[in-house]
Amino acid sequence: MSSTPHRSNSHPDRRAFLVASTVGFAGLQFGAPGSTVAKPAVASATAAAKSARAKSTILFFLCGGSSHIDMWDLKPEAPAEIRGVFNPIATSAPGVQISEHLPLTAQQAHHFSIVRSLNGRVNTNDHHAGYYYNLTGHAADPSFVSLGNNRTPMPDDWPYMGCVVGSRTPSRGGLPGAVTLPYMPSRLPYTRPGQFAARLGIEHDPLYVMGSHDKPLHFEAPALTLSGDVTAARLSSRDQLLATMNDARRRVDAVADVQKWSDLQARAMGLLGSAETTAAFNVSEEPESVRAKYGSSVNGMSLLVARRLVEAGVPFITVFWLVDEKLGSKCASAGSWDTHSNNFNCLKDDLLPVFDRGYSALLADLQERGLLDETLVVITSEMGRTPKVGGTRTVGSKTPGRDHWTHCQSVVLAGGGIRGGQVYGSSDKEAGYPKDKPVTPAHIAQTVYKQMGVHDLEAKDPDGRVFNLLAEGEPLTALL
Repeated sequence: MSSTPHRSNSHPDRRAFLVASTVGFAGLQFGAPGSTVAKPAVASATAAAKSARAKSTILFFLCGGSSHIDMWDLKPEAPAEIRGVFNPIATSAPGVQISEHLPLTAQQAHHFSIVRSLNGRVNTNDHHAGYYYNLTGHAADPSFVSLGNNRTPMPDDWPYMGCVVGSRTPSRGGLPGAVTLPYMPSRLPYTRPGQFAARLGIEHDPLYVMGSHDKPLHFEAPALTLSGDVTAARLSSRDQLLATMNDARRRVDAVADVQKWSDLQARAMGLLGSAETTAAFNVSEEPESVRAKYGSSVNGMSLLVARRLVEAGVPFITVFWLVDEKLGSKCASAGSWDTHSNNFNCLKDDLLPVFDRGYSALLADLQERGLLDETLVVITSEMGRTPKVGGTRTVGSKTPGRDHWTHCQSVVLAGGGIRGGQVYGSSDKEAGYPKDKPVTPAHIAQTVYKQMGVHDLEAKDPDGRVFNLLAEGEPLTALL
């Protein structure tokens, strides 16, 4: 068990925490009673930069729970009700096979490694806890069971690995250390825990950049969404922005000491007016031939933005797969990788082609620009899918799906010092449980930290007591 910092009963309420979090990218200093605020020293950040193998990380999170057994860990010798209808194909890495519906990705296999033995089992076998574990490296606490989907982010949660990296890695060009796009999962009020800096201090929260299916080339930065009713479109003038932020200040003041509010306003306005900020998100400046390689979807364009943010010097970029509600009825989900129904058609027709095009283009683009060696690219999700086709939550026998399965999943890592063309660990004959070299999300987080040169994981609680931001797991050195 990891050491737990001292907590008092005087916590900011969740709504105030989320309000503050959305402003945190601009530099808000949040020192709430009972929360921990870890402010890394400049020397620590400089040391991290010198020892890093990767300068940036792109984490591509397949929201909903992507099917490891249909993408990365096929079992062609298993019974039909396990293996499903997809076949494996050879890749550019000898002996490594992946799904036949990832032909472009297969051509990039010499660049990536597949971890097939990740056990991300959580106490709810559901999305909230799965997000939290895979994003922070910390297993979900009992509140995820007692509160269910009402277990929204809390200020004393463990921090997102991207926020840890961003807080300890120098950024360039005035942009934040961590940027997340094209949305903040999930639809209000069910915001997913684990994607914030939380006890690390909201000044290290990601900058959220919003995109949409209707306008895949348009990204709003920054997107300040305060209490769910103020969007970037409403912040079109300086007066509106300052009024909104002052309202947030009044609400946060009730539970926290807010320092240097004038600095916060100045930083926010500076970021809004920054030419570098605007340019980084303007994918319409890319040649049409480049955009075409990524595909016309908002998810493909988000990966292109991620590449531009790498070039701009942002240490950690997160791309959350933007759900498409039009797929909801077809897949019995919110339009994500949560394929409770029609698993194979949803994957083959809708999800895999978009992923295959965008992900393969990202790796090829980074390689062509000489950036892949210094950019770590991670593919993960909150869970895998049940080995057996069908299940208690599958809708209709004619279009079977796969249900939630946190006991086994696959994670894919490329670039940034990862030795490509290999498989780490294995699952059992049904892809139900890890068999060899079992790991957890903590091992993935520790690998990211190592490659990004983040070796100082100590923080202090308000009483000055030292604790470790992630004591579990260890880097997967066999991949390096």
